[in-house]
Amino acid sequence: MNEPLVRPSRRVFLGALAAGAAAFTTRGAFADQLALARTPRTTEGPFYPPKLPLDTDNDLLVINDSITPAVGEVTHLGGRVLDAGGNPINNAVVEIWQCDAHAVYLHTSDSGPKKDRRDSHFQGFGRFTTASSGEYYFRTIKPVPYPGRPAPHIHFKVKKGGKELLTSQLFVNGHPNNKRDGVFRGLRDAVDRELVLVDFKPVKGSKVGELSAHFDIVVGLTPDESPRARRR
Repeated sequence: MNEPLVRPSRRVFLGALAAGAAAFTTRGAFADQLALARTPRTTEGPFYPPKLPLDTDNDLLVINDSITPAVGEVTHLGGRVLDAGGNPINNAVVEIWQCDAHAVYLHTSDSGPKKDRRDSHFQGFGRFTTASSGEYYFRTIKPVPYPGRPAPHIHFKVKKGGKELLTSQLFVNGHPNNKRDGVFRGLRDAVDRELVLVDFKPVKGSKVGELSAHFDIVVGLTPDESPRARRR
């Protein structure tokens, strides 16, 4: 039986760092620690949409059949949803939500008072269901800061079979405001903070300045929920 191949990444490096000396003194501890570099939880925040938009697909830049795209730096956000053993999770629903380029959320308590500023062409929320590879993909914008939250971020939630597995936020790696953000600072462990930082890189050859962001999400599953366990 072939085991999943997990490519070397900052996540693997951080897992190794967290393993410490025990990795070299306890048999299997090193591999176990790598597998347990789980994405940390953070607060859901106040702006999960109370009523989902009619269009909830994975392209947040275009609503339904509109030909007018949202304003912002186009970002291709993708990665894999994995269990703690590095196995891809099939049929996981990944949801993301974020404010638009004018710092307004798709939420009545935010977009109502700021209705004149809100980008009506930005979907604000999207979802994607993973296949056997565990991969997910969204076309969205690079997040921006807003009053009260100096660090740009994207909220995300992972569900499977009607069960919520993880709610957290991802942040722009290297942004100077990260250290001022209450949610980011709330992650006390340095490894946890690194695990929610994402590189937003220019897409080679893009004429409009598109960006790509890769972010693997590692969730904890019970033994009977694990893809590996179901193959046994």
